[in-house]
Amino acid sequence: MFDTKIAIIVREDLPVWQKLNVTAFLTSGVLGANPDLIGDRYEDANGRTYRPLMIQPMIALAADAKGLAKIHSRALDRGVDLAIYTEEMFATGHDAANRAAVKEFPTDELKLVGLALRDEKKTVDKITKGAKMHP
Repeated sequence: MFDTKIAIIVREDLPVWQKLNVTAFLTSGVLGANPDLIGDRYEDANGRTYRPLMIQPMIALAADAKGLAKIHSRALDRGVDLAIYTEEMFATGHDAANRAAVKEFPTDELKLVGLALRDEKKTVDKITKGAKMHP
């Protein structure tokens, strides 16, 4: 049904609350770059409506720090647009501070804890090779 695939890859050794936090932020990165992914509002049998959700499923993957770095490098080599989350972002409280935390590090020194991407299925599969389904 979809020509593209959305993958969110989270570092496997994070506490659960951090994994959930990273996943939520990375999902917003995918949506921010692809507003057409938002569907229609939901409605229950009583007519009460609820906010719309993404129209396309996502795959949740896990990798260690080395695996995340490899996935990051593969994506950059292919020119794929990424959403990233770094360790330092856990200590910030707002978007400007998050961006400042990322800006402090060169690309190859980012302390990545999560990545998200949306691209053609085959491209995403090649980039995320080695990551495993999140338990």
